[in-house]
Amino acid sequence: MSFHAAGGNVGDTCKIPLPKWVVDIGERNPDIFYTDKQMHRNKECLSLGCDEVPLFWGRSPVDMYQDFTDAFADAFDYLFGTVITEITVGLGPAGELRYPSYPEGDGRWRFPGVGEYQCCDKYMLADLRAAARAVGHPEWGHGGPHDAGHYNSRSWETGFFVSQGGNWQSEYGHFFLSWYSGLLVKHARRVLGVAAEVLNKPGRPRVLKAIDKLENGHVMYEFKPAVQLGAKLAGVHWWFKSRAHAAELTAGYYNTRDRDGYAPIIQVLAEFNGRLSFTCVEMRDCEHPPEGRCSPQGLLQQVLECAERYGVPLAGENALQRYDEHAFDRIAESAFGRTARSGRLEQLTFLRMGDLMFDNWEAFCSFLKRMRGNSGDEAAEQQLAQQQWLQHSHQHQLAGLQQQQQHYALAANSVNLQQQLPSMQQHEQQLSDPGHGVMQ
Repeated sequence: MSFHAAGGNVGDTCKIPLPKWVVDIGERNPDIFYTDKQMHRNKECLSLGCDEVPLFWGRSPVDMYQDFTDAFADAFDYLFGTVITEITVGLGPAGELRYPSYPEGDGRWRFPGVGEYQCCDKYMLADLRAAARAVGHPEWGHGGPHDAGHYNSRSWETGFFVSQGGNWQSEYGHFFLSWYSGLLVKHARRVLGVAAEVLNKPGRPRVLKAIDKLENGHVMYEFKPAVQLGAKLAGVHWWFKSRAHAAELTAGYYNTRDRDGYAPIIQVLAEFNGRLSFTCVEMRDCEHPPEGRCSPQGLLQQVLECAERYGVPLAGENALQRYDEHAFDRIAESAFGRTARSGRLEQLTFLRMGDLMFDNWEAFCSFLKRMRGNSGDEAAEQQLAQQQWLQHSHQHQLAGLQQQQQHYALAANSVNLQQQLPSMQQHEQQLSDPGHGVMQ
């Protein structure tokens, strides 16, 4: 569910703006867009500050997200559980749950700048003022940190992000970062909540989740929605080796050397049985300049361990189009790592289908064969479990059908239902055929 504009991010090959009727309202009320301290409006998506404000002919952005998802489900729910198995909900720029703190497309930001806070639209400022008054410091409610530098600052050049004595460690710093990242978590809970409500509506397709055998010999079947919710996080790996993790902080992840900023987000996904998609699975630390203090491997490992702790399946995605063996080796390592400290990826999204992929088609096909080979044992186990469940369902339905046929046969003498027996026998013969696909 793409509630954002396309274009302007790394690797984007097309430009699709927000709908004109949204942009028109933004022309009259530019505060619906994320805003930095220079009052530059980012028109890639709507600010979470107006999530619940009825600005669009009586509807709020969250209302529109829900209506759009509901309309999609009404049109395509016959494909749920087969063709469509997951709905990834867009939660910010590039569909990722973050603030647009590093806008590369318009030239304001260049790697590895720390980025800038995006909290100066009137809706977020009103929330900030209320939060500051609530903790007895109204002077903290006038905007973001004054000493956080600009988009292309280095961490050590700022008073806020510098490792030793930086204001990110102060009482004010903790207040602001908690508020800023907390709004992102609330946004995720609101939007995923309405999407889950749509997918759990009565009549929506459901699939088997578990079979429990009870002590009295009965069997209880547990079902779940036929599609799983998903959300994306950005792999903001630059400045990860510094104490403050500056780029993550401006993006909305309150993650520092002493604090796990991804746990609150992953907990929300656990509430909705969602899957997390994370980028930069093809990158290695040694491939980046030392001045950026980058660690894509360290960041991915942290997220893998956090997702495992909360039981959230993790999917991976490459951030850049690469077809070299070093990138393929790193993706395979991320997906199938077996060491004590490595988690596992549940699935992989490979960016992207286009000319470059077909120019490297042989290398890509070789990579696919390698991934299938590594996952063969697990796939076989899943196929066996599915076959066992189908066999159980087949036996259960066949027994019920035989009982029903006996009832019809007894009743046929008095109510002339004998003509139904051939069709019942034919149905029984079909169910007795091992190749008959029960419940498919």
